[in-house]
Amino acid sequence: MVVYIEHDNGVGVDDCADVSRQVSALLDVEDPLPGQYQLEVSSPGMDRPLYSLSHFARFAGHTITLKLRAPFEGQRRFKGLLAGVDGDEVLLQFNDEEYGFPIETIEQARVVPGFDN
Repeated sequence: MVVYIEHDNGVGVDDCADVSRQVSALLDVEDPLPGQYQLEVSSPGMDRPLYSLSHFARFAGHTITLKLRAPFEGQRRFKGLLAGVDGDEVLLQFNDEEYGFPIETIEQARVVPGFDN
C-alpha cells in the first residue's frame, strides 16, 4: 500500500516517518486489510502521478506522459502539453493539435520532470 503526502512547503523524510507511524497504528487498530501489508509513505515526487480531474487541472501547462487503456489512432502512449480539463476530458496538445481524452480512458499519467515547468 502506497500513501502519497504533500505540503505547500515540501515533504521531508521526517514527515514521511510521522505519517507512516500514524497510518500504521490506525491500520493495526482498524485492521481493514486482510493478512500482511507493506506500507510505503512518500511524496509524489517530480514525476508525480495524476489520478483525478483536479490533479490534471492543477498541472495544466506542464508536459505529461499519458497511457490509455485502449489505443487511440493506433497508439496508447502519448507525451505532450497538458492543456487542462473540459468536463470529464483531459486536454493534451501534441503533434500541433489538441485532443480530449475522457478520464476513464486513461490508465496512467505522470508529470514529466523539468525545470521549465
